[in-house]
Amino acid sequence: MKLSDLTIAKAKECLIDKKFSCQELTENVLGEINKRDKEINSFINLNEKAIDEAKSIDQKILVGKEIGKLAGIPLAIKDNILVKGLKCTAGSKMLEEYVAPYNATVIEKLKKEDAIIIGKTNLDEFAMGSSGEYSAFGLTKNPLDPERVPGGSSAGSAASVAVGFVLGALGSDTGGSIRQPAAFCGLVGLKPTYGRVSRYGLIAMASSLDQIGPLAKNVDDAEFIFNIIKGKDQSDSTSIEPRITNYQLPITDLKIGLPKEYFINQLNIKIKNRIDEIIKKLEKLGTKIEKISLPHTDYALPCYHIIMDAEASSNLARYDGVRFSKLKKIKSENIFDFYSELRDKEFGPEVKRRIMLGTFVLSSGYKDNYYLKAQRVRQLIKKDFEEAFKKVDLILTPTTPTPAFKIGEKQNPVDLYLCDIFLAAVNLAGLPAVSVPIGKIVEPEMPVGLQIIAPYFREDLIFNLAKKIEKIVKA
Repeated sequence: MKLSDLTIAKAKECLIDKKFSCQELTENVLGEINKRDKEINSFINLNEKAIDEAKSIDQKILVGKEIGKLAGIPLAIKDNILVKGLKCTAGSKMLEEYVAPYNATVIEKLKKEDAIIIGKTNLDEFAMGSSGEYSAFGLTKNPLDPERVPGGSSAGSAASVAVGFVLGALGSDTGGSIRQPAAFCGLVGLKPTYGRVSRYGLIAMASSLDQIGPLAKNVDDAEFIFNIIKGKDQSDSTSIEPRITNYQLPITDLKIGLPKEYFINQLNIKIKNRIDEIIKKLEKLGTKIEKISLPHTDYALPCYHIIMDAEASSNLARYDGVRFSKLKKIKSENIFDFYSELRDKEFGPEVKRRIMLGTFVLSSGYKDNYYLKAQRVRQLIKKDFEEAFKKVDLILTPTTPTPAFKIGEKQNPVDLYLCDIFLAAVNLAGLPAVSVPIGKIVEPEMPVGLQIIAPYFREDLIFNLAKKIEKIVKA
């Protein structure tokens, strides 16, 4: 069986039936990565202990010991999530030599279930980007078309799953960084409710927006990984366990809202037509479709960039080249010149751009006009969703306005930021959302995604509808 054909469920079945061992699967995965990843550049570094870990799981199986739910399953981890003993660069020269001293909570949960961490994947530097072109360790290419981007910032995680190197991956989503690459690579990508998954051990970009989530080949695999990594964590004070977990799923009277503000001129007409086809098929299955309005949508992207840049500039102030990486040989007469020269050399252009913008909107005389006003707009956006969910159970939108674009096509930062036009509002509101693939469009022949947005903690509703859509697409 080819790696590209394997899902988590299929691999578990084969391991149980002893069609292959954990060691054989891991060696196959590493062999494929070493052979083919030079072209794609999805990994920054690999786990040298992966084969030994696979051997230990095989031994458990041999002697009849209890094994975890992910026993022997090869997974990739975005390189801004800490895995003890492995480098964690966040795609930046600033952290090129930083080795994680502990595991992130999500990694502890995966390891508890005997998952094999294959390695750390490439990303836009400090998760700042929408294309995978802004890593200090080289850009990542879309395995479906190497001339196109895989999306960002979880570029390597998406590419590694799409090409078949691994069976699933973790990414982080601050303004669409899981959902957008999922759409560009034909994958399922989930951004959970804010706080549903612990952020402990995630290198912070914008603390009130960041969220860890899974990328997978299908909905079942994404749900499986999510159910393992979710849950309240004492190490993360923002993590939450919902009071009610035994929700009743609507069966015949599911209501779906289509916000008029998301079906706009910037949306590729072929994506719109493909979504219309899916909606018609859902209606035939008894789903009720209702047009709704999210009136403050136009303000979401500028609001997001003000808040995100402000929080990023604050979070990245800790990176001075002294505490987290090797001291560089810089001759400076004072500490200010040392920091200034080192940060100028070690941070990339997009990171510096966002630090400057964030520092500006937090500066004296401008904080009220920008940052505090953006926080008030954020509450209006949140209220829009709350009002909408009084009328409908779920909201459907496009994931991206276009399919994956060519490498180097979007040189203007504003053009790149507009790739997240349908995604950022979800992070501002803290809602759960998934991108589910709905097939390919032609010219170019690339996959596109449909975004499902749910009320807080209703990932169950998301998965329920995503599975229906998956069946429609496959039919």
